[in-house]
Amino acid sequence: MNAISLKTYQHRRSQLKRDVGSGVLLFLGNQEVGMNYADNTYRFRQDSSFLYFFGLDYAHLAAVIDIDEDREIVFGNELTIDDIVWTGTQPTLHEKCEQMGIVDSRPMDALKTYLDQARRKGQTIHFLPPYRGDHQVWLWELLGLNPKEQGIQVSQRMVKAIVRQRIYKDAEEIAIIEEAVDVSTRMHLAAYRKVRPGIHEAEVAAAVEEVACKEGNTLAFPTIATVKGQVLHNHGFIHTLQEGDIFLLDAGAETRMHYAGDLSSSMPVGERFTERQETIYNIHLESFQAAVDMLRPGVPFREAHLAAATKICEGMKTLGLMKGDPVEAAHIGAYALFFPCGLGHMMGLDVHNMENLGEEYVGYNEGEVKSTQFGFKSLRLARPLEPGFVFTVEPGIYFIPELIDKWQSEGQFRDFINYDKLAPWRNFTGLRNELDYVITDNGVRQLGTIKKPMTLAEVYAAKEY
Repeated sequence: MNAISLKTYQHRRSQLKRDVGSGVLLFLGNQEVGMNYADNTYRFRQDSSFLYFFGLDYAHLAAVIDIDEDREIVFGNELTIDDIVWTGTQPTLHEKCEQMGIVDSRPMDALKTYLDQARRKGQTIHFLPPYRGDHQVWLWELLGLNPKEQGIQVSQRMVKAIVRQRIYKDAEEIAIIEEAVDVSTRMHLAAYRKVRPGIHEAEVAAAVEEVACKEGNTLAFPTIATVKGQVLHNHGFIHTLQEGDIFLLDAGAETRMHYAGDLSSSMPVGERFTERQETIYNIHLESFQAAVDMLRPGVPFREAHLAAATKICEGMKTLGLMKGDPVEAAHIGAYALFFPCGLGHMMGLDVHNMENLGEEYVGYNEGEVKSTQFGFKSLRLARPLEPGFVFTVEPGIYFIPELIDKWQSEGQFRDFINYDKLAPWRNFTGLRNELDYVITDNGVRQLGTIKKPMTLAEVYAAKEY
């Protein structure tokens, strides 16, 4: 298993100090959270920015980087005998910190005292947007900030400095991400082998998640395994697969280092797609390739999104479902009836990397205004691509009856959409495929060493009937 070196963690913290310049940087680690009572907890997942700079994958920790005093301090409590009975022996807090190059560790109750003293000296306390209720309470206790006030007090300087680092993946990170992508690919291959008429969606999900579990990984996000692919995030496994269905899987692994893979696949439940399904699948593949052909340094990801959208409009026009100029239909937003989501997103320690810090900072250049228009508003990544960017590409084609009815009743894009031809397609559902990429100095490279089926021939071969 690949790992991050001590030197890398030290460099990250040093770079952050230089970029922010002054003040105290406060990092709140995640706590264990009760599912239905305190001792029955959800699986612990450390805060990603805490992991990125400190590498300590333990609950109930916090840290400060005091730029003015040139101090790095981790706050936490040693395990008591009551803890050890349940968790087993662990290194001491000091030993854990030493492994990450931090020599100063203190009890948790010293954190508020340290911050109070820093504020009395006139130091700025920088903190990140809280995305958990317990963090909001903690900030209230530590800084006296009502949760309603915390959003406007978040340090944009700290957020932007962290984004500037985490947005670029170095060789160590890319190696770990490729591990996650390979496990994710094996998860999807398990689905191709499992899917067939008469079994339940839950059986496929179980086979997929077993692959991640037995290799010591976890899930990067809740698995989507469904024959109702027109519902973009369908997490309920409630249907029995039938001949003629399209099965959609969106699943990815998270490694022990907590880096993510994210793939999606669409496959026939029977041996082959129907003729109509093959037609839509091939239009989708053309849109996928049109997007990939755009990927290189300097090209805005928005242009790749529009290339995929244009191909979808061209395909829908050949079927008589759209009309007019496909390029104009894409740019004006008419494509979103069939492709209502964005083309892809950044990926790394979070499957949607750093989305908790603010999509506008991660996916858009400073000063660039994100669209509020349906379809375009879901584009998480739009900025020009740069070497070291890791992201997903995931166009899809969906027939969503409720959306069709809404747009038709409102008369939206009547110059581009033939609503009278859509009735036979209402129950088509939807399909998508997703792969992961990294921008190189002169182009793009698909991540992973194992091939995921994409073409119809590859999909049918993977079914193993």
